[in-house]
Amino acid sequence: MSDANPDLRKIIIDGREVEVSGAMTLIQACEEAGIEIPRFCYHERLSIAGNCRMCLVEVVGGPPKPAASCAMQVKDLRPGPEGQPPVVKTNSPMVKKAREGVMEFLLINHPLDCPICDQGGECDLQDQAMAYGVDFSRYREAKRASDHLDLGPLVETHMTRCISCTRCVRFTTEVAGISQMGQTGRGEDSEITSYLGETLDSNMQGNIIDLCPVGALVSKPYAFTARPWELTKTESIDVMDALGANIRVDTKGREVMRLLPRNHDGVNEEWISDKTRFVWDGLRRQRLDTPYIRENGKLRKAGWDEALKAVAAAMAGKKVAGLVGDLASTEAAFSLKQLIEGQGGVVECRVDNAKLPRKNRSGYVGNAAIEDIDSAEMILLIGTNPAIESPVLNARIRKAWLNGAKVAVVGEAIDLSYDYTHIGTDRDALAQLAEMDHSDNEGVAGLMIVGMGALTEADGSAVLGTAMQMAEAGSSKVLVLHTAAGRVGAMDVDATNADGMKAIEAADVIYNMGADEIDIAPRSSIEVVAHEKDGPFVIYQGSHGDRGAHRADIILPGAAYTEENALFVNTEGRPQLAMRASFAPGEAKENWAILRALSAEMGAKQNWDSLAGLRQAMVAEHPHLADIDVVAQNDWKAVKAGKLGKATFKTAVTDFYLTNPIARASELMAELSGNAKKRAKAPIAAE
Repeated sequence: MSDANPDLRKIIIDGREVEVSGAMTLIQACEEAGIEIPRFCYHERLSIAGNCRMCLVEVVGGPPKPAASCAMQVKDLRPGPEGQPPVVKTNSPMVKKAREGVMEFLLINHPLDCPICDQGGECDLQDQAMAYGVDFSRYREAKRASDHLDLGPLVETHMTRCISCTRCVRFTTEVAGISQMGQTGRGEDSEITSYLGETLDSNMQGNIIDLCPVGALVSKPYAFTARPWELTKTESIDVMDALGANIRVDTKGREVMRLLPRNHDGVNEEWISDKTRFVWDGLRRQRLDTPYIRENGKLRKAGWDEALKAVAAAMAGKKVAGLVGDLASTEAAFSLKQLIEGQGGVVECRVDNAKLPRKNRSGYVGNAAIEDIDSAEMILLIGTNPAIESPVLNARIRKAWLNGAKVAVVGEAIDLSYDYTHIGTDRDALAQLAEMDHSDNEGVAGLMIVGMGALTEADGSAVLGTAMQMAEAGSSKVLVLHTAAGRVGAMDVDATNADGMKAIEAADVIYNMGADEIDIAPRSSIEVVAHEKDGPFVIYQGSHGDRGAHRADIILPGAAYTEENALFVNTEGRPQLAMRASFAPGEAKENWAILRALSAEMGAKQNWDSLAGLRQAMVAEHPHLADIDVVAQNDWKAVKAGKLGKATFKTAVTDFYLTNPIARASELMAELSGNAKKRAKAPIAAE
């Protein structure tokens, strides 16, 4: 036992002495020592099942049989006869023979599907059979077969390959918070199944594809389209919500074939939502691949020179305004702000009228990190439904709840996959809560999560101020949960104005950079540029032919988030880099490059010729953006708690699957949206 820390224990693993926490399991201690232990059922983010027996090790002085290293803690080991550290062997003849036996049993009923299995090339069973198995089988009987399950349009099942590791059951039950999968039967008749043949009702079900160590659960949309060794793998950042989940983009040629999670303990752990994982087919459909100019009410194709000249002519001498869309990168927002304000115009990124305070980072981000959810003892949700606004963040709240945290909600009564105290649905409930004495919470780790549904109403500023006032009284932290991936970055470069969207409505010409969630007033005449009687002249820069493109007079095709290097700042204020995985289709260009070319056409040439030059200029004005993957400490400036209205709180997101142009272009997202609506309809009782 260590003198410095009584919790640390010395242990000898394969002749090497290491000092580890007594609470660690042997499999974790072996990893600390740099020794790989094979496993199928063990996963560090799930409860311990101990049923695959692949992680067997020999404990010297213990029972004369191998022990499951995932289910035995270091503190349970006995020291030697003279007080020597316990000895564990991971490569002894006993261990080797035991692992070969376990592997032989696992392969008894496993089909020889490797040539046609989507897991081939990245299969744990393949790898471990080669490393720890034997090259023969003593089994001559017919193999057992199982029926496939219908889990929905996302997860394809081949249950004959299943080795009953139960990872999928534990994930859906513990992390996703649904109870639709389990194991039935005994012995040879045992099988993983869904109860009553239900399809999975979760926004995170795709994670069981990654968890499955064999080819029993694979991606249905990706099936038979590519092999892992054919794919180019690029580490990037997700923009489907504001969490900023770390992802890997796998491309084959110019096409994105799949999106997978990357581990980041401070953001998404190793989970992603189904929208993040399966939205890739939306990157192929309804793409803008060439500039367009509207003539006589119809859009016609144009070259870049003609389109940029038309934009410059339309903006010359007019009252201009710029809109920063939800998926716009921080560099694009900074570049647009510099361009539009250089013409005497205004820009705005709060296109949903969110009452986020300018130049007050504690007001539009908060002072909490996502990791603070793990240690929170009390969590208050105000005007938000994290289950659809950020499912991975909601899973983190669920984990805190499982560890004893108390959750309360001011807003709609919704299914969050965990129990909570529902305080009320309207502003009165929040006001009453604010008037209560919170001094008894002194020393309790509290966290308030304020959603966009609370901040987009007319009294949004008062709601935010009330929440910050309560946080001060109870020594709690505040996290503003955004719904737009590009919003915090745009706020950081101050792509805002004092009058908000009212200033945009007064403009003659609007430069719309990917703002597809709003309606711009139509023009009464298509022949004139804009004057007082007409709606504004609209230039749209974006990747998809969505609502913004339909209203546009000139269209400039831009790159999607997988097609350019860009900086995004997530909802906790952490700058992260999204890297280019493929190239934009046709004549589409990177968003910063379009704005740089336009500035030269307008005679207001920007002072950079590369993305690196743009970033240097941006960081010079906003230094914290240079600290990649760092959550800055924000100076606390409480927003004034004004008078609250009478309205009930509403959720900012109504349809989880159709929140942005990429998702709306996806056929799979449309199918999932339809399925969700059908499931939400109350069942009709039989007459």
